[in-house]
Amino acid sequence: MLSYLSSDPKACINCHTMNSAYATWQRSSHRNVAKCVDCHLPVGDVVAKYKSKAIDGWNHSVAFTLNTYENNIQISDDGASRVQANCIRCHTSESATLKLNADKYHSGKDGSLETGRKCWECHKYVPHGKVRSLISTPYNLGVKEKMK
Repeated sequence: MLSYLSSDPKACINCHTMNSAYATWQRSSHRNVAKCVDCHLPVGDVVAKYKSKAIDGWNHSVAFTLNTYENNIQISDDGASRVQANCIRCHTSESATLKLNADKYHSGKDGSLETGRKCWECHKYVPHGKVRSLISTPYNLGVKEKMK
């Protein structure tokens, strides 16, 4: 239980539905620069971070216990907003350039990276690869690494 309070990505694979996300992240360009929590949780606000972690943990536990999740799990709207904010936070210089040149690079109605198109609409294979689901990454099943 205490592993969920850490920022170790191995805590995320305590639930087998996250094995494909972990396996694809391990082979990604983000592996050496970002852990799961760096993308999926608020950064800089400890209260918001643990509140989001508690809500996500609860939702994941309920879905797992009641077997209501899909093989190809989908991020919630709240989770997507957090990931978008963290993409922009980490890639500030690129984001600023895109905002300045929004008419050239984005066709969103408002041209805003924060409220318009999501980064993964173009960069959908970063950092989790082309296909993610329990059946699409068969060699990840049974991925259980020991936490440090």
